[in-house]
Amino acid sequence: MPDYDMLVIGSGPGGQKAAIAAAKLGRTAAVVERPDRVGGVSLHTGTIPSKTLREAVLYLTGLNQRDLYGQSYRLKEDITVADLTARTQHVVGREVDVVRSQLSRNQVTLLPGTGRFVDDHTVAVRDTAGRDRLVTAEHIVIATGTRPARPASVEFDDVTVMDSDSVLSMERVPRSMVIVGAGVIGMEYASMFAALGSKVTVVEQREEMLNFCDGEVVEALKYHLRDLAVTFRFGETVAAVERHERGALTILESGKKIAADAVMYSAGRQGLTDALDLDKAGLTADKRGRIAVDDNYRTAVPHIYAVGDVIGFPALAATSMEQGRTAAYHALGEPVHGLQDLQPIGIYTIPEISFIGRTEDQLTDAQIPFEVGVSRYRELARGQIIGDAHGMLKLLVSPADGRLLGVHCFGTGATELIHIGQTVMGLGGTVDYLVDAVFNYPTLAESYKVAALDVTNKIRQIDRMSG
Repeated sequence: MPDYDMLVIGSGPGGQKAAIAAAKLGRTAAVVERPDRVGGVSLHTGTIPSKTLREAVLYLTGLNQRDLYGQSYRLKEDITVADLTARTQHVVGREVDVVRSQLSRNQVTLLPGTGRFVDDHTVAVRDTAGRDRLVTAEHIVIATGTRPARPASVEFDDVTVMDSDSVLSMERVPRSMVIVGAGVIGMEYASMFAALGSKVTVVEQREEMLNFCDGEVVEALKYHLRDLAVTFRFGETVAAVERHERGALTILESGKKIAADAVMYSAGRQGLTDALDLDKAGLTADKRGRIAVDDNYRTAVPHIYAVGDVIGFPALAATSMEQGRTAAYHALGEPVHGLQDLQPIGIYTIPEISFIGRTEDQLTDAQIPFEVGVSRYRELARGQIIGDAHGMLKLLVSPADGRLLGVHCFGTGATELIHIGQTVMGLGGTVDYLVDAVFNYPTLAESYKVAALDVTNKIRQIDRMSG
């Protein structure tokens, strides 16, 4: 008999939910995790600390209140790293307690240490003293997450040249900074440091950023970041980074040189699979350390599953949780619906971006007719009250039947607001529901009604002219 029905390697969002789902089904479950990393990458260096840091930046800089109180308004004049990390450490500590409590309450065994495969049913758990303990399980879930990818040509010292992990433990707020990579993580940190007053230069080898987002929203974000003195260098590749006593010199292949106090690389993520001895379980990972899975998150070995960032896109905490639950249900024979195609994307830049469904470009390429309805925060009483004159909500609607084809939001609370659109789309509702619904006033949610009326009026006008 195996020691456990399900053994999970990693305690991030995907691992937690897989183990707890197994326990809820009355099965024995255990999680392998280092004692100082309960909650995984997401809790210690990823989602939670970066989003908490963002909240601390917004609060201490008073950035969101400047339209009301003037451009010189700041809650604290000299913001230190200690000011920022105090909030982060508090939140992480509390969340670790929550994760431990949830595992304990559901009688999930926490095995302290790191895991590696001995065979396809056996994992050796090495504790902090270097001792190995062999643990067997009927089903195994790999949920080890990722780490920032580090180009071999770059000499990281985690002080002057950093990645998105080491930037969380920096000693001081840099006066100037180069961020290499204009992906989600790069842009989130670019907006945070720009809000703190750092002079930020973003270097991106592609000709555009966040090309999976709505073009108008991306343009609005660029405008706001340029307003905070961010410089963009698109179509540029970093040739070398030289460390100097007073900072770093970033040399681009075009010959440009950028002097800054610090450089942060955001060059994608690498799966944490190196130390798993996957070959002993009959598995392999690609060059990015990712493991291939089927629609039920099974690997090439049917009783071994993988979930979360270690399997690649979309690599979000929200989707990882559902992947973990789905994998556990499938492994233990419980009926499961699987993940819906409609999944919201949230990007925690300043201001926030969130969307669900398709973009204007995607609909145009697919030759699907659509009409656009827009609501701007400056036209809403709540937008004036909170001092957000730049936010917007955009609805993409089918003129044929009124279905929502996409919802795109930019501004305060975007990642919360998107769920209204998600619900309407998921239940097959039409724009008529939003026209007829009563929303609390004054709220940002009211933007749905304004945008719905906007698009309905456009469709009515087209119908009159066509008919």
